[in-house]
Amino acid sequence: MLAYTYVEQGHFELRDKPRPTLQGPKDAIVRVTLSSICTSDLHIKHGAVPRAVPGITVGHELVGVVEETGPAVANVRPGDRVAVNVETYCGDCFFCRHGWVNNCTDPDGGWALGCRIDGGQAEYVRVPHADTGLTRIPDMVTDAQALFVGDLLATGYWAADIGEIHKGDTVLILGAGPTGLCTLQCVQLKEPGRIIVCEKDPDRLAFVRTHYPQVLAVPPEGLPEFVRANSDHGGADAVLEVAGTEDTFRLAWACARPNAVVTIVAMYDRPQTLPLPDMYGKNLIFKTGGVDGCHCQETLDLIAAGKIDTTPLITHTFPLQEIDKAYDLFEHRRDKVIKVAIQNT
Repeated sequence: MLAYTYVEQGHFELRDKPRPTLQGPKDAIVRVTLSSICTSDLHIKHGAVPRAVPGITVGHELVGVVEETGPAVANVRPGDRVAVNVETYCGDCFFCRHGWVNNCTDPDGGWALGCRIDGGQAEYVRVPHADTGLTRIPDMVTDAQALFVGDLLATGYWAADIGEIHKGDTVLILGAGPTGLCTLQCVQLKEPGRIIVCEKDPDRLAFVRTHYPQVLAVPPEGLPEFVRANSDHGGADAVLEVAGTEDTFRLAWACARPNAVVTIVAMYDRPQTLPLPDMYGKNLIFKTGGVDGCHCQETLDLIAAGKIDTTPLITHTFPLQEIDKAYDLFEHRRDKVIKVAIQNT
């Protein structure tokens, strides 16, 4: 089968690999119908994810059809359309029992797919812990509608949840990339009074203004003053940093009101510094990732109810055979790309 492979730092390659087989009683084999490229895949490519294993098939955003299950799998069966969770988790360890599935202690727990074990930018994928790692897609939900359930929407849902957002709050989201836009949709469910989205890319600002006209979409220049002018208590009640740059990390705490919650959703290529003397007295609460992706059923239910729709984010689609072109487009942000879908025939 064809599989997009992490060969070495800076080099991915489409290769022919054996079709995966069941390795344990809780495994499932999924025929991939649609996948996508994530910025985290680029972090792997450029060496920013040290735990990524050369030789693995990359990709962790995908949907497909169950082909085969191990004898201990109870929640899905062959023929089921499923969304695949970015995280595989046992459901039984201390961390899983508390909902902190990102830190599952199982050898295949946490972010394994497309990082430590073969992922889904391929024709087939083996999913360990299938009962927790796969969620059946309702008949009225398309593959495209469900594509981001296991990662981007899982991240947005988790971030909005831990961000302690209350009805009527002013919420600042830094970054209007794919994760920022999914986070935005999940934040809207909390019914805040105002949402401010900061983005430096003019095309993405225009996207926000077109699709979310009720949101205040602004560039980073003069952002602290804008937030203070559009909030009730001298800054945002909740800040979600989704961009992952040194500047946005600084803006996250600078734009927060005293005693606010700042949620760090983004991944960074280098360490960030908190200037504690400058922050003294703000009494901020910082919360950091990675995502605890255990709410896929809830997000699928919201999609089925028409309360979440991420299909406008899919701006380009390529067949698996042309995945090199898809990566080039996505990495260099050409042609107003937001998300690229990889379709298997």
